[in-house]
Amino acid sequence: MSNRSRSWPSTARPTVALITPYGADSNNGNWRTASRWARFLRPHYRVRVATQWDGRDADLMIALHARRSAESIAAFAAAHLQRPLIVVLTGTDLYRDIKTDAAAQRSLRLATRLVVLQDEGRRELPAALARKTATIYQSAPAQAALPRRRRTFDVVVLGHLREEKDPGLAMQVARQLPADSRVRILHIGAALDAEFGRAAAATQQSCPHYRWLGAVPHAAARRWLRRAPLLLHPSKMEGGAQAVLEAIQSGAAVVASDCAGNVGMLGRDYAGLFPLGEAQAALRLIERAASNLPFLRQLQRQCRVRARRFDPARERRALLALVTRNLTCKPPRAR
Repeated sequence: MSNRSRSWPSTARPTVALITPYGADSNNGNWRTASRWARFLRPHYRVRVATQWDGRDADLMIALHARRSAESIAAFAAAHLQRPLIVVLTGTDLYRDIKTDAAAQRSLRLATRLVVLQDEGRRELPAALARKTATIYQSAPAQAALPRRRRTFDVVVLGHLREEKDPGLAMQVARQLPADSRVRILHIGAALDAEFGRAAAATQQSCPHYRWLGAVPHAAARRWLRRAPLLLHPSKMEGGAQAVLEAIQSGAAVVASDCAGNVGMLGRDYAGLFPLGEAQAALRLIERAASNLPFLRQLQRQCRVRARRFDPARERRALLALVTRNLTCKPPRAR
């Protein structure tokens, strides 16, 4: 088959190259998205998942991360001028890299379609790029809440310890809790930054309200969420946080920073948002949720409304529709 051809034999299914910068051992949102999308696509397409395109023939590429997958994006675009290339924008793409990084900017131009993971993402793109952008909310299966502790009010923080996740804010909140507070901060995530790891270990040693659980398997993280009434999500930048939707799909409410990605997931009128980086404001919301049942129930109601967006069947339909449209329409591409 010619590099310029978009046709395939009627007896063969089209092949999708699905590129993710992180493999299965990363235990992060990019890998879980790639794994889930591969599962959605495989009944209809041949799917190859890789951390870098190996040059093998494919009818369409989906690449997660404009900057980290830039080499694969450029190589596929050069090899297959007339084939669709879908680039999924992460939080660091939208809120940092596409403003300053030449490789990420090139990925935007080469993509025939862009995908953002919540509606606020489009606002970061110029009009010409926004017009070729689709929104696909990520998903997780709904799981019933498990019995919760009565002696403590558990607040889960779920995310690897790195600057973008602002893990220090959770530690500040824990240190500022009154000695007699029922609140317990349970911090889940590997120390991708050694300095944050040392800070987490020191906070756990000196603060009875804080536990650092380190990296845990995904299923175990879901169980912690199902047992906790609240997720604290203080991120500085997010594309569409898997932690937020998994908390909601586990029956937990959310207190989150008002970074654009969190607003896109929770809604502008969500009552559990606090100003980015303000630990005191986060503390006030957490203490209010712990002591004021009507407020906690308000957050839970708002989360249940948003949960419709995070249904796996909805994500699957949106993804399959996007791939089908792109395989049947001639894609324009910037040179």
